[in-house]
Order: sequence, then C-alpha cells, then structure tokens
Amino acid sequence: MMNHVTRCIVAAATLAGAASAAAATWVVDPAHTSVQFAIRHMMVSNVRGEFTNVTGSVEGDEAKPTEAVLQVAIDPATVNTRDKKRDDHLRGPDFFDVANHPAITFKSKSIAAAGPGAFKVTGDLTMHGVTKEIVLDVTDVTPAITDPFGKTRAGAHATTKLKRKDFGINWSKTMDNGGLVVGDEVTVTVDVEAIKQ
Repeated sequence: MMNHVTRCIVAAATLAGAASAAAATWVVDPAHTSVQFAIRHMMVSNVRGEFTNVTGSVEGDEAKPTEAVLQVAIDPATVNTRDKKRDDHLRGPDFFDVANHPAITFKSKSIAAAGPGAFKVTGDLTMHGVTKEIVLDVTDVTPAITDPFGKTRAGAHATTKLKRKDFGINWSKTMDNGGLVVGDEVTVTVDVEAIKQ
C-alpha cells in the first residue's frame, strides 16, 4: 500500500487528488470541475470568468508516482464572464480566436513536493497556438472516497498566474491616465474532481 505522502504526490500530479493504483486511469468529472480566471479591468477591478467545458485524464502507477501524466483540454468557446458582448469578444480574433484555436491544453511534465501538503506540477500549456511551460501550485488534496454509486473520487485545488501576452493575446487599449483597459496578468484557479476508471 502507498503511504499518505505518496498518495498526495500522485494526487498533485493529477490535480484530482487521488491515490492511484498501479497503472490506474482517472478521468476528470466535468460536472464537478471548474477552471476560473481573473484579470484586471481598467486598473480598478477584477473581471472573473470561467470555462464550462473541461475534460482530462491521468495515467499513474503507484510504484512511480512522479511519472504520472495529466492531460487536460479546455474548450475556450465555453468562456463565461456573465456578459454576452464581452464573451463574444473573448471568443473572437482579439483574444482566444476559437475559430483557429479551438482548444486550450495542459500536459504535465513533472511533480515536486513544495512543503507540507503542497506540490508543484510543471507542464506545457498551449493556448492561442502558443505553448509555454507553467507551474501549478497544488493544495487541498483530498483522499479518495467511494461515492453512493460505488465510484472512487478525489479532488484537489490548484492556482497559477500567467501573462496573456506570452501567448500572443495582446489586445488592449490605453486609457488617458496611461492604464490599460485589460491587464496582462491572469490568475487561474482550478478545482478538480476525478473518477477512477
């Protein structure tokens, strides 16, 4: 049996928080998973949004937890900031350009412990046709449980910050005071629930 630390490392790798049996596959549950973001608007407030279609899976072997691989796909056309005009603009060529870039993907490359109950998952994020390495800070890893329907579930929380201009998303306007209508730094928050197959 894997000890608690090993289980947590596997969980961090999957962002699903689960202890993996050898060669186990975990699948992200889209109905209980959220990817949210926040970005500065006119230098006075944060606009928040989410993507409502997230899929993914992880392959992990309990004997080699640091070699677990997570793959996630986000449909940028499902962006929702509670404003139709803004969401249509975000889907267009100034931002996500979903007609030419229909998916945002993340694939993990490594896992490292980052203190008690904390982990760093490094991987490649591809967005708007550009791939950059990012690091997810993972916390709140939960132990696996059996739900009332007999399925094994687990979860985790992750955050990261990135610069949208690093991914070629450059649109903004300069205000009279020199500030930008849309900031560059984006805070991303992920809450994942996954089901063991």
